Amino acid sequence: MKRIISTLFFIGLIVCCRLHAQDIKQVSADEFEKAVDNPDIQVLDVRTAGEYQGGHLKKAFLADWTNQEQFKSRTQYLDKTKPVYVYCLSGGRSAAAAQWLQQQGYSNVYSLKGGINAWKQASKPVEGNANIKQMSLDEYKALIKGNDTYLVDFGAEWCLPCKKMEPVLKTLVKETGTKFKLIKMNGGVDLNVMKELKVDALPVFIIYKHGKEIWRKQGITAIEEFKANL
Repeated sequence: MKRIISTLFFIGLIVCCRLHAQDIKQVSADEFEKAVDNPDIQVLDVRTAGEYQGGHLKKAFLADWTNQEQFKSRTQYLDKTKPVYVYCLSGGRSAAAAQWLQQQGYSNVYSLKGGINAWKQASKPVEGNANIKQMSLDEYKALIKGNDTYLVDFGAEWCLPCKKMEPVLKTLVKETGTKFKLIKMNGGVDLNVMKELKVDALPVFIIYKHGKEIWRKQGITAIEEFKANL
């Protein structure tokens, strides 16, 4: 049944792309590269986390188009007043995602023609964590072992709400840092640990005391919430 639903979903994506392809502003790898260097440009990677880890464009934010709940959750933090440049593997998912963004009020949306495949064929640079070793679950458990209080931050460089939380965490450490130890996990690399802990979105914050999880929160979190549980 899941295979049937998945097949119908991707057929829908293909049909959507074909129906609306003429409405999408598609740009070449050269044009896309010039845009990436502009600080006001938002770059959106709509592939899966595994694809992203294997190689992605500079300053790209990840929102998996095939996971609609995740996609909508992450893209809500994009700025509608600034251009959004979208890419996927070969252009299909990015065209569909660009169409959806336009329907949500994003007027300046561009799709990379040919996707990251065309980007690589043009010998453009990519960044990635494909060669970085993932942390094992046993290694993770060793980090939170003992009588100390730990605040674990699952975040990533491509996560917009994670970036919004950085100043909050810095203030928290400055004001109450002696009460806990902060552990930062790479949500773009440590996928096995995330799967075991059922962390399926970013950011996610978990507080441990005496090695036991006592509190968990996903998304933007007020500093008062942390203080109340540390």
